Amino acid sequence: MTQATNGAVEHGKQIVVLDRGFVYVGEVKTDGQWCTISGARCVRRWGTKKGLGELAASGPLENTVLDPAGTVQAPMRAVIALLKCEAEKWTEH
Repeated sequence: MTQATNGAVEHGKQIVVLDRGFVYVGEVKTDGQWCTISGARCVRRWGTKKGLGELAASGPLENTVLDPAGTVQAPMRAVIALLKCEAEKWTEH
């Protein structure tokens, strides 16, 4: 995690849980008002037996379904959770 001079924080590869059931994975940057997910993919199907923590640690599994979403911007009030991903497990996907 690194903080930019403009107050934004770069979190690296994260799974982002938003209100209303939306789940994305990508490179995350936050500031006081916005969560920006670059190279975002919507996690349509987790494909895990142990939840999102397993997905963050192991990367996409055989039954995981990810849909390209481009860049997603969500207000910080919509962010429920950030789960840090093991980035090397996501490099091929």
